[in-house]
Amino acid sequence: MIRIAATLALLPLAACATTPDTQGEQVVPPLSLETMKETVRTLSSDAFEGRMPGTPGGQMTVDYLVEQFAAAGLQPGNGDSWLQEVPLVEITGSDFAPLSVGDLQLQHGEDWVGVSYRQTPSTTLADSEIVFVGYGINAPERGWNDYEGVDMTGKTALILVNDPDYMADGLEGPFGGRAMTYYGRWTYKYEEAARQGAAAAIIVHEDFPASYGWNVVESSWSGPQAYADTGGDGSDQTLMNGWVQLEAAQAIAQQAGMDLAEMTRAASRPGFQAVPLGVTASTSFANSYRRYTSNNVIGILPGTQRPDEVILHTAHWDHLGRCTPNAAGDDICNGAVDNATGTAGLVALAEAHVEVGAPDRSLVFLAVTAEESGLLGAEYYAANPVYPLDQTVAGINMDGIAVRGQSRDVNVRGGGKSDLDAYLATALDAQGRTASPDPAPEAGYYYRSDHFPMVKRGVPMFYVKSGLDLVNGGTAAGEAAEAAYRANAYHGPDDEYDPDWDWSGLMQDLDLYYRLARDLASTTDWPEWYEGDEFRAVRQQSCAASPEGC
Repeated sequence: MIRIAATLALLPLAACATTPDTQGEQVVPPLSLETMKETVRTLSSDAFEGRMPGTPGGQMTVDYLVEQFAAAGLQPGNGDSWLQEVPLVEITGSDFAPLSVGDLQLQHGEDWVGVSYRQTPSTTLADSEIVFVGYGINAPERGWNDYEGVDMTGKTALILVNDPDYMADGLEGPFGGRAMTYYGRWTYKYEEAARQGAAAAIIVHEDFPASYGWNVVESSWSGPQAYADTGGDGSDQTLMNGWVQLEAAQAIAQQAGMDLAEMTRAASRPGFQAVPLGVTASTSFANSYRRYTSNNVIGILPGTQRPDEVILHTAHWDHLGRCTPNAAGDDICNGAVDNATGTAGLVALAEAHVEVGAPDRSLVFLAVTAEESGLLGAEYYAANPVYPLDQTVAGINMDGIAVRGQSRDVNVRGGGKSDLDAYLATALDAQGRTASPDPAPEAGYYYRSDHFPMVKRGVPMFYVKSGLDLVNGGTAAGEAAEAAYRANAYHGPDDEYDPDWDWSGLMQDLDLYYRLARDLASTTDWPEWYEGDEFRAVRQQSCAASPEGC
């Protein structure tokens, strides 16, 4: 049972947090609005050219963050260095042959897309037997294994997107009902197919369960693809990972004399068994690749009582670099909101915690690279942690802090999964705010930002976003502002710094992140995943592996 630490002394909805000094008076840590403004303005300026890793603008960003972390009073977070090198590889496929299945000749881009995670000059998938593996899930804690009894060596897994119960109206079901779990994410499905020894993994695309259209898939999976260079030239991965249009998947099933809709209904029920289709898949394409290095930037405020126990803060510093020009001809994706705001939050929070003084546990500030390429910097850190994950108590991720004014609520992604819920409830009560559930749980946003590589290795992490119930205008105003940002600025050249932004909501959120970190760093408790959660077992294994762990 978790025991909540004494909460911080409070100020109502201020742009700062408070904690008592030795005389019992309030000490206000300087959560500096000026720091936020100047850092966001600098990082999103044209001089940084969109902060693309592997470019001069990316290197400028790293150098700037080292300066800011040092000026905030942090210590280098990787021994005597501020940096963790992140080896990356960029692979570009070309000369795609059709995907041949029986009499079908499926055209690349129109019917299917595919890439190789392997660093080889060419990829050839030849006469690989297709096995329909339902949702491609192996979840022992839920009594579910779509691969049970089938040897996938050399075979192609045909996989449904999302979870078996995604059509539920509510959040009840073996996989959280309408809310996507990690098992529903395409990243998991490819990882599991590789663990099963499959030669290829192909996911069936549908707009609703994927939460995006085929145009997003086609554009995202064409052209250069960046990956973490983990060594071994990707030999532990499948030959090919890809997607296929729903109509094409239906045609594949018909080649086998089967009905995809009927097979999908069967895959949604417990006890499903994989179905060999009796047809094979073949294709080939060329690969070119280059290796390069980017950096995570790490600073630490060592704890006074238990310095080996860590509270982690994460935010990605990168953005998209140069991109499709807007109507004015501007081709720099500046990424002011996404994620200069979160990166600036690391600096401002570091200043505040240093000013108040180190808490019992250490606070680590991790600015990660290559989020826009698939959480690569965070994934590299999680696979090569500077601070052992079994000594990382919990963490807070900041990605795109909204600048639309104060809100009465926050949007909680990943709520109802761990003891972190209690910490959030305490901090929100202090602010006079409420927690709103994820408005689109089926989209699986909890599994799509930089906290997640730590989460899937068992570390409980917050991903709390700016609320939509605005003090001025209510939810209608909040939803309109969010929609306008998505339509006009997100991942485009118009995500730029605006001196006329209303910063009060951003500072309100920063206040929340301060409270959460300070509470977690001042207790002896270790938040746990709830019974039955998909990350509980890996955390328990991690904690049991070392006598110092958890």
